[in-house]
Amino acid sequence: MSTQNGYQNDPRRYTSGFSLVEIMVGMVIGMLGIIVIMQVFALFEGQKRTTSGGSEAQNIGAIALSGLTDDIRQGGYGFDTLNLMGCDVLLRTGVTLKALAPVTINSTSVPAGDANTDTLLMAYGNSETLPEGNSIIVPIIDATHFSVQAFLPSFSAGDYVIATPQNRSCVPTVSPAPPITILNTVTAVTNPTLTLTPGVTPASSVTPGMLFNLGPVITIHAYAVRNGSLTMCDFMVNDCSLAANTGNTSIWVPIADNIVSLRAQYGQDITNHAPTITSLKTGSMDGVVDIYSQTPPGNTGVTEDACGWLRTLSIRLALIARNTQLEKIPVTTAAPVWAGSTAINNNPAWAGSLAGASANPIDLTANPRWQQYRYKVFETTVPIRNITSSVALGRTSGC
Repeated sequence: MSTQNGYQNDPRRYTSGFSLVEIMVGMVIGMLGIIVIMQVFALFEGQKRTTSGGSEAQNIGAIALSGLTDDIRQGGYGFDTLNLMGCDVLLRTGVTLKALAPVTINSTSVPAGDANTDTLLMAYGNSETLPEGNSIIVPIIDATHFSVQAFLPSFSAGDYVIATPQNRSCVPTVSPAPPITILNTVTAVTNPTLTLTPGVTPASSVTPGMLFNLGPVITIHAYAVRNGSLTMCDFMVNDCSLAANTGNTSIWVPIADNIVSLRAQYGQDITNHAPTITSLKTGSMDGVVDIYSQTPPGNTGVTEDACGWLRTLSIRLALIARNTQLEKIPVTTAAPVWAGSTAINNNPAWAGSLAGASANPIDLTANPRWQQYRYKVFETTVPIRNITSSVALGRTSGC
């Protein structure tokens, strides 16, 4: 060893490393840093997923609601008359639609969806002719050849048509009579005769009668929440009434994920603002919704049933979208609410004076972990404009 400036010079001084204690202290500090960083990362990642999941739920709910409202607005186009409304319709062999109506809540033709959810059924045509129908001219050549008073351009090959008696009746009056209204297709046009398939047997059951043209395209869509998704089934393609088909995603097609509930109510005009009149089947119509209810008109085929459908002026509905993020602790302490959660009349001034209003609250308890999700409620009231226009034009005088 040598000294320089009075200090001893040790050559190992410049080659020595960290001691074991220093390494262990550094490792502890590093591990603490990693733990803190991971906790901060997990916190921000959870917030990110909550935010992004909320945005996704908002987008999905808005898109799904838009599709539903578009169908509701079209409901009843082409058959908003007493002759057709509320009649059972044979769409094709083996497939019957119960109670033809613009919009039906929880139709008997649609199997139930997830627990505590509603189903919707919309129907409308696309005819460019007047909805009043055309008179069937006597005599009819046979069950598949009909002559009508108004001809070209009222009908074209490929149009869907329904023949009914002159005076509305969904109940057979001639024996043997067709048990239900039959959806026919125009296969040929030879002025003044139309060739229909499958036809009406006997033809005398609709003589004299009316022939309604629903156009070349009929839309009959059924909507239901199944397995946490909003699904849609097309009655003109599949038999949506079969419970065995509900699990088939090619028939009940998922159109929006993480939709956990659908709630709907009829907006019904039951009075002319006279509080003593409370029946769906009596009282003058004034085109104003009096109550919101889930009670549908009857399905016996009589004219009063049709009047009940023509008194249904709007649909109030709510879609409940769920965030995809499952939280560790309950974050939703109470079920979401919407305008239909309580039974109230349309106008608070009539509270207690009009019977029939009903509540339809949102119930998510079918999922035992429902409180660990966040939800967004999308609700709206959609006028059935083809019905409201019928009221305005006086086509409901029979009611």
